[in-house]
Order: sequence, then structure tokens, then C-alpha cells
Amino acid sequence: MKRVMITGGGGQLGQKLIGAAKSAPHDWRIFAYNRSSLDITKTEDIEAALAEARPDICFNAAAYTAVDRAESDADKARLVNVEGSRRLALACRDAGIDFVHFSTDYVYDDGYNRPLKETDRTEGSSVYARTKLQGENEVLSCHPGAYILRTSWVFAEYGQNFVRTMIRLGKERDELSVVCDQVGSPTYAADLAAAAIHLATSDAEPGIYNYSNSGVCSWYDLALAIHEMAGVDCRVKPIPTAQYPTPAARPHYSVLDTHKIAGVVGTPRHWREALADCVERLHKISSATPV
Repeated sequence: MKRVMITGGGGQLGQKLIGAAKSAPHDWRIFAYNRSSLDITKTEDIEAALAEARPDICFNAAAYTAVDRAESDADKARLVNVEGSRRLALACRDAGIDFVHFSTDYVYDDGYNRPLKETDRTEGSSVYARTKLQGENEVLSCHPGAYILRTSWVFAEYGQNFVRTMIRLGKERDELSVVCDQVGSPTYAADLAAAAIHLATSDAEPGIYNYSNSGVCSWYDLALAIHEMAGVDCRVKPIPTAQYPTPAARPHYSVLDTHKIAGVVGTPRHWREALADCVERLHKISSATPV
């Protein structure tokens, strides 16, 4: 029986990793830790979790993901995304534990206008982006056998994400303004989790892999699709990024080239199909919630 450890188990990706691990065709025992039970910035927490779980594989879904807040909280972002990732990767390497780490499209140089390959330039134009890139480097330096999955525009039926926000705001307001000049590929956390488990149990070379659902859209396009599928009646107005300033810069083009991972796990399904699944699950959850 393989033993699997999941950090960040309370987040949208962490919860989907738990679900994917339970439904995978493997005889696995799962140990999932949320922020209160495992702080990856604390060596003693890591040691205690590893002693309890004694995992064969560790999936690190713990991260500081508050992109705008990171601009004024750089020390905390670096502590989690860089130092925490380094400590966890190092501990797993020393214990002979396979390691899967999650990263972001934000690490790429925002100067491309075609799908981004794993070998393309990285830069990071925000605190969040720089700390995630530094975290990648620490993981690969400490644990050369690790897998790193860069992903984009992640959504699920729980947690804080664009899909849930658009449905909520669309029901509260008659009109929303959504940025139309940032382009990428949405990623359903369930599909990302399944791909991560497939990759971790494959014979694929360690290193960096891109993963997102297929297809391309802007945030405006995605908002329209969300409202259409969720039956939300709200006018969505397209606006340029300049009309929606944020503390942290966002990539204008972050479509990921997924050919490398497709050779291992198969071609990702289209984001609209994945979104339809998510919206349907959201509807079932809301219908089952007592008034």
C-alpha cells in the first residue's frame, strides 16, 4: 500500500487532490494536512507530519496565493512560497519521498504571444510571481527528482476563485465589468489533481510540466460562459486592464503549451467542458444546502 501526503489540503486544489487520490486505481492511504495542522514554514511541523504519514509521495499544494496582498506582505509570501517549499522538498528528499509541487503561469516573462513552453523565459513581475519562481528553483535544487506543475486560472466548486465570484456577483448586480485583454487557459482543479497523480505514478522524467485545460479565452469570455452555464442574468461589460488597476501586475498572455504533459497524461479536455462539470457540481451543492 502506497502512502500519500497532501499539504494545503483545505484549499481548492488540496481538496481535489484528496478526491482524486481516493478515486485513483491505486491502493493508497491518504494523509491530508491543512494550514492549521501543517505549517510548511515550520520544520517541526514538517517532521511531525512526515513521521505520522511516512509517505511514498508528497503533493505540495500549500502556497501563499493572495496575489495583491503579497505586494505589501512580501516577507510572508516569501516565507511560504520559497522557504516553506524548500524545507518540505529537502525533508522529502532526505527521506526518499517522491515530491510534486505546484506553480503558476505568473512565473513566465510576459513578452510572448504564443503558448508558453516550459523552457521559455521566466521573470516574475510581482511579488507572488517572484516568490513562486524562487520556490520552483529551491525545490529543483533540493529535490532533483521532483515534478513541478505550472498551471493557470484555477477554479473549483469551493474556495476563492473566479467562477464562484462571478456567479455570486452576477446574482447581486445588474452589471459587471470584466477585463478583456488578459488571455489564458482556465484550469479545473479536479483535472489538475488527476493529472498530478497520473504524472507522479508514471515513469516520466522529473522536472517542470505545464498543465491547463485546453482552449483559450479572456477573463471577459470566461465570465460570459460562467453566467451562461449557471443561468445568471447579468450584463457583462468588457474593459481593458488599465480600467481595473490592481496592486500586482497580471500576465497579459499566459496560455500554456501542454504538449509535454499530454505525452504522459493525455491531452487535457477543453475548459468549457470542465467548467460545465464544475457549474453542475456547484448547483448540486447549492441545492443540497439547507435554507
